[in-house]
Amino acid sequence: MFSFSIMAIAFGVVFLAELPDKTALASLLLGTRYRASYVFAGIAAAFAVHVALAIAAGSVLTLLPHRLVQGIVGVLFFAGALMLLLKKDDGEGEEVKAPADQSFWKVSGAGFMLILVAEFGDLTQIMTANLAARYEDPISVGIGAVLALWAVAGIGILGGRTLMKYVPLRLVIKIAAAVMAALGAFSLYEAIGG
Repeated sequence: MFSFSIMAIAFGVVFLAELPDKTALASLLLGTRYRASYVFAGIAAAFAVHVALAIAAGSVLTLLPHRLVQGIVGVLFFAGALMLLLKKDDGEGEEVKAPADQSFWKVSGAGFMLILVAEFGDLTQIMTANLAARYEDPISVGIGAVLALWAVAGIGILGGRTLMKYVPLRLVIKIAAAVMAALGAFSLYEAIGG
């Protein structure tokens, strides 16, 4: 059963967590060098795989006792909030290596591999797995998460620099951390309160 509200929660959490990530910068760099649609196709495919893996992991968590899952999810949301707040911005100097060939398969393949490797085990993948376990609605969580990741990639490709001129990165990080902390508190409350 599809839930628009669960999809919206997943979108918001994943979007805010991914926006300050190195993926937006990588998308921006690839988008300035190559045709945007080719770059987006590769990145979008990688994020679809990324979310499918996270949903599968979250679905496995639902096999455990409900209170235990809520406790684990709550702790992981708090850990995610702390990771965002304590994260050092070390990706600014990284250079993205992209193919010399401008064909669709070369450019989209470079985008796919870059994102697939960079995002494996990333915070948004963990958050997506947590959301899938928390709400037991993998379809709604998966759609929300993949749309959020695609939106961040699109923003990165088409105008990341412009957005960051108007919205301070620290503000985005603080909002994402607050949302994750609230979800963590709610999950822990359910784990303890039953």
